[in-house]
This record gives sequence, structure tokens and C-alpha cells, in this order.
Amino acid sequence: MATQIKDSLGRLLAAITASDGKVVAAEMARLDELLERGRAGLHPQLAHFLERRSYAKAHQFLGGDAAIPAGSCGGRP
Repeated sequence: MATQIKDSLGRLLAAITASDGKVVAAEMARLDELLERGRAGLHPQLAHFLERRSYAKAHQFLGGDAAIPAGSCGGRP
């Protein structure tokens, strides 16, 4: 599941950069579906990022980045 999420996040972030609204919408819908199907098996922090649509942070998390900035919801680094 994590591989599918990471791949989808990569496509989403590339589509955002390319201003490709059709792909952005499709990948956001896919991520919503993956979250709902796999929620029970996901790391709570990853689920939180996906729920809040913090896609760059979710991508960083899956890439092993330890320097994910805290957000406005009061998370800790």
C-alpha cells in the first residue's frame, strides 16, 4: 500500500508542478481511495498527512525524511 501511495503522490506533485488539473484531480481521488482502503494498516502520521491533504509531507514521510516541518495543527517534528 505504501508503494502505491508514494507513486500516486509522486504523480500528483508532478502534475501540480505541470499545472495538469486533470491528473491532479485523478490522483487526489486515488489517494482518498487508498487512504480509506488501507487506513487500518497505515502509520498514524501518514494517515494524518493524507487526511489533511498534506501531500508534500506525506511524500517526505514515505521517503524517510526526518525533517518534516510541524504544521498548524500542532504536530511535532
